[in-house]
Amino acid sequence: MTNKNIKTNPALNSLIHELKKQASEKDATIWKDLALRLEKSSKNWAEVNLNRISKYINDKETALVPGKVLSTGDLTKKVSIAAWSFSEKATEKIKKAGGKTMTIQELMKSNPDGKNIRILG
Repeated sequence: MTNKNIKTNPALNSLIHELKKQASEKDATIWKDLALRLEKSSKNWAEVNLNRISKYINDKETALVPGKVLSTGDLTKKVSIAAWSFSEKATEKIKKAGGKTMTIQELMKSNPDGKNIRILG
């Protein structure tokens, strides 16, 4: 007997549906990949620290975290970061470095084709 992972958060269910729809409409596989990651158990979601974002993101890219952004380390670049959630301290550090935080929905609306986005986690 398999244990099917059922999501009870309506906002998350709506986001997953939007991501799949966007993936098929725009032929952007990044949104389908993200939807599949968010469908997994939240215990398996990414938790990415700011020092890792600084290390792997280029200046013209947007970081996309299918999980939570945490505040360990320093952000050395002025980057945009989209995630399901941010720790309070991480948000402060990102804004202090001149970066921008956004929800996954905001990123999907501003960049429907999914260009120059790097998934971390």
